[in-house]
Amino acid sequence: MKILFIGESWFTYSVHQKGFDVFHTSEYVEGGTNFINQLEKQGMQVDYVPAHKIEAEVPDEASDYKKYDAVIISDVGANSFLLGRKTFNQSKIVPNKLQAISNYVEDGGSLLMVGGYMSFTGIDAKARFGQSPLKDCLPVIMPNFDDRVEIPEGIVPVKTEEHEITNSLDKEWPNLLGYNQFSAKENTKTLATVGKDPLLVIGEFGKGRTAAFASDLAPHWAPPEFVDWKDYPKLWKQLIIWLSNRD
Repeated sequence: MKILFIGESWFTYSVHQKGFDVFHTSEYVEGGTNFINQLEKQGMQVDYVPAHKIEAEVPDEASDYKKYDAVIISDVGANSFLLGRKTFNQSKIVPNKLQAISNYVEDGGSLLMVGGYMSFTGIDAKARFGQSPLKDCLPVIMPNFDDRVEIPEGIVPVKTEEHEITNSLDKEWPNLLGYNQFSAKENTKTLATVGKDPLLVIGEFGKGRTAAFASDLAPHWAPPEFVDWKDYPKLWKQLIIWLSNRD
């Protein structure tokens, strides 16, 4: 199986003030390394595009996605797909990458969005996928305001429906520390919840399949007890197999 995994990377710039003196440091982080390793251990091939390379490396046309069994977007907002340098700096017309992904799914592809500060609607409503071509494609209704639910005391996800994705998983899963709040669309299935809100929702769009996972696949919303959970690899493997419509 071949997967296109997009996002889950960031640059951090820090200011250190020590009395009179100030200095700056910076670092680059890829938060999905463990997730990618888990997929590759199960025989999947993962093409990874970090957030800052989306303009150059994410395809513009739906046909270019057909070599992938699934596309995964995690913790990178719609603007990174919509506002490339040619559009933002030069006012040039270019193909819409998110429309290409939507067309790919409608024609039989598959899409998973994983939660984070820049997923779904996101922090300060900056992720903006509810105002993008993925609005109709994803199986959830996204609010138009900051959708984060922060739970520092932890919350236990609960499996709510038996399905080929979840039927071999425990009823209760390890704690999460937060999630993006959304609601499931009609004719979709909610397979797990956090409190009263959906955690894992699956659905169909055209000939394809889609899924939304409201929380993170890595810290901080996914603490070590979730990332190190014995069923962590199984959850993602079974979800991707279902998305790609493979036995």
